Amino acid sequence: MAVYDFAKGLVIEAGNNIRKMMQQDIDIETKSNPNDLVTNVDKATEDFIYNNIMENYPDHQFIGEEGHGRPMSEIEQKGMVWVIDPIDGTLNFVHQQENFAISIGIYNDGKPYAGFVYDVMRDILYHAKTGQGAFINEQPMKPLNNTVLNKSLIGINPNWLTKPTIGVIFKKVVDEARSCRAYGSAALEIINVAQGKLGAYITPRLQPWDFAGGLIILNEVGGKGTDLLGNPLVITQPHSVLVGNATIHEEILTKHLLTEKETLTALQKRHQ
Repeated sequence: MAVYDFAKGLVIEAGNNIRKMMQQDIDIETKSNPNDLVTNVDKATEDFIYNNIMENYPDHQFIGEEGHGRPMSEIEQKGMVWVIDPIDGTLNFVHQQENFAISIGIYNDGKPYAGFVYDVMRDILYHAKTGQGAFINEQPMKPLNNTVLNKSLIGINPNWLTKPTIGVIFKKVVDEARSCRAYGSAALEIINVAQGKLGAYITPRLQPWDFAGGLIILNEVGGKGTDLLGNPLVITQPHSVLVGNATIHEEILTKHLLTEKETLTALQKRHQ
């Protein structure tokens, strides 16, 4: 079985398991801060995905949010590398029991191979194999239409707008946009951009497992993703992230971000 087909079946099976586990009590722990949560379901889901990959493809590498695989700094850009977030949007999972996703990005020799974002509670799988288009379940996704900022919704976590430095920069973007939205799952935010529901999504820091799967899907419909200074996103380090259709990405980058290059460079170094 091809890796793509294997991954597609695996993510759907993992989602089925999550829905079953939600019928039982959920154990909740904190990680780096009181709002950074992890549950027994996150851990069990990553266990399931990792064990299945290792059983079928023991030579593949693995980067997982909950600790499986090797540290990002030790990953070799050779062969297949899986980048996994077992539940992207854990706060939504805990508080809403919806609006979360399984995110999987697979890279081959350092290049995008396939991306999967599974909206578990809606049973919708977004997936793409590089060069072969993107799909919503089995329906092809349409190429993105280009939009401008003042006629677009953008995705942003409103908490960033309260920060003293990055908040000032982001507020100018929000003020020019038609409005902004927050979904609480980076993977689903990127998917909303890929569907044209958002013109862009912007954030000062994401881990690779947050963006790896969605970025491959976005690329297949003509979208663009970089850091806030226009540099490529790689899977071996955290990044600031700007994704959007091609036109709005360029507009936000040149008008609002590159004009703050010195400040953003300093902020990015602090977050790495």
